[in-house]
Amino acid sequence: MSRTRWLVPPLVVLLGLFGYPLVLVTGESFTGDAWAGVLGSAEFRDAVGQTVLLALGATAGCVLLGTFLALVIAFVPFPGARTLSRLVDTVLAFPSFLIALAFTFLYGSAGVFGAGSFLYSPWGVLLAEITFYTPFVMRPALAAFGEIPASHLDVAASLGARPGRVLWRVVLPAALPSLASGACLTLLLAMNEFGIVLFLGAKGVTTLPMLVYGKGIVTFDFPGASVVALVNVVLSLALYGSYRALTGRRNRAALEPA
Repeated sequence: MSRTRWLVPPLVVLLGLFGYPLVLVTGESFTGDAWAGVLGSAEFRDAVGQTVLLALGATAGCVLLGTFLALVIAFVPFPGARTLSRLVDTVLAFPSFLIALAFTFLYGSAGVFGAGSFLYSPWGVLLAEITFYTPFVMRPALAAFGEIPASHLDVAASLGARPGRVLWRVVLPAALPSLASGACLTLLLAMNEFGIVLFLGAKGVTTLPMLVYGKGIVTFDFPGASVVALVNVVLSLALYGSYRALTGRRNRAALEPA
């Protein structure tokens, strides 16, 4: 009974901060024919397509770059490797618009490289998202590589396996659950990215968060904004469920006796 009593205050806070606004948004979305109007519009379909493509592209780039950098830090000894690993944790605390601001100074029309047409295109948004979210893959990858017993690598090498074969048959399979969870988390965050897209102002790039902003703040179409927001919430919850499932699988695998 005492445990249930202690659960009441946080439950009330959660319902007040998240449940009640979600109920209001859901009710607003059923005003008039908002669902039919939004789901049937080309603007919404384009936003969904761009959101998914950017999120998938950013995730793929983060997995490739993050895995490569994690492998270098974990298995290639060089001065400053530990410091570089700690800097990865620092980058995780940065807001995303700082990356967009740095890219503006580097690739903007008046920047160092003056590649404004590239920066304000979908490719500029993609590169900025890969730069910002790569540490979200590197961190679990580094943790997974650090848990691989050195004896497994020594045995594989003593049997004549070349480094590439050891990588594909020993290292990457052992780190696969961590890489998958990092990829799911990156996909979830990239699909909801707002700061980078808004700050860069890329032409022709309209993601679901940007569509919510445009309908709710610019045109005051609150029912339409509510519909888009709910669709985004459903997609995010599905991705979060996948992330939790992969994380749980990784934790169970770590607890299993060797």
